[in-house]
Amino acid sequence: MIRTLKPAQLVFDTVVATLCLLLVIYVSVSSPSLGTSPVAGIGMSAALGVRRISPPIALGIAWLTSLVQVFADIGFDPSNLAILPVLYATASYGDRITKWAGLVSSGVGALIIAIYLPLDAGYAPDLGSVSILAQLPSITLTMLITFLSFLAVFVLSWTFGLLARTWRASREAGQARIIAERQRLDAEREAAREHERTRIARDMHDVVAHSLAVVIAQADGARYAKDADPDAVGTALEAISTTAREALADVRVLLAQLRHNQGESPQPVLADLDRLLDQLRASGLPIRFEQVGEPVAVGTSQELAAYRIVQEALTNALRHGDVAKQVDVRFDWADELGIRVSSAILAPEHPQGVGHGIAGMRERAELAGGWFDAGPEAGRWVVRAGLPSVFEPVTA
Repeated sequence: MIRTLKPAQLVFDTVVATLCLLLVIYVSVSSPSLGTSPVAGIGMSAALGVRRISPPIALGIAWLTSLVQVFADIGFDPSNLAILPVLYATASYGDRITKWAGLVSSGVGALIIAIYLPLDAGYAPDLGSVSILAQLPSITLTMLITFLSFLAVFVLSWTFGLLARTWRASREAGQARIIAERQRLDAEREAAREHERTRIARDMHDVVAHSLAVVIAQADGARYAKDADPDAVGTALEAISTTAREALADVRVLLAQLRHNQGESPQPVLADLDRLLDQLRASGLPIRFEQVGEPVAVGTSQELAAYRIVQEALTNALRHGDVAKQVDVRFDWADELGIRVSSAILAPEHPQGVGHGIAGMRERAELAGGWFDAGPEAGRWVVRAGLPSVFEPVTA
């Protein structure tokens, strides 16, 4: 296990290990009576220097140095204090095996020290004495106190490392939560912007497609009737002018929304439906409108969806259907607002379901909490939709 450290961390660890080694060498030269060992100093300084780069290697070096001291009867060395930051590093930076190996090392090391130090200090029992049994309680008590003392120090150092690891993990988790929350908010804002762009594109399609269909129908009618009925040309041109102005105003608002993300978009309601039907009738499309039941109040989104569905269905009938035959528009006010638009199919090779209109109508109905269906039926193209009178959000 090799960890990547920052340059400042590498420099710090190298300086600390070097100072530790220089201190041991200085003490061993200036005060030989203290019994310091260059071997222990070199080993423990090396373990201290690599404790954060590789905690398992540092623990291995510390164990090897300690065992050499025990078997070579070198004795305790001040550099042995480096085992404390090494145990700290095993708990703070080591992997799962190294972390628990550090804890086990605390107990085993304390046991070895408890056995070795009393014997090294002259507490060995006198084998020639008949009172050897009398010495056992004091020796046992000394070893027990030594074991518990070093175990407490070692485990405390290891525990500090574990607490630092936990605190660091908690801080990283907190930062990750903050980043995730920011990403979620960014995703929601982007989804809202995408939804708004989709809505604007849908409205643009409805406005432009309907207006152009009306303009084309009026222009064709004026062109055919200019000789037989010159007055009809003026009426047609007036309808073209009115339709174009309304479409231009709607498009300007939609473009302003795209540029500045502000402004009021066209929000037609069911009260505007009569004007829409009159406009299409003036374009040469015979329309019969009927309502079944008593109309009830519906939400704004349902009114907009109903208007756009009827507008798109009639526009498709004007563009692709047989304008010589009547188009039936029916509103059924029962448990929900049921919409049915039936128009004659002009030719099988020009089905009204081609393009984005069907998908747009279905999306509008579903977003308003309703349903949509369209298809041929007995030689006619039938569009059906149902919108709830009280909007209930659709759950996934």
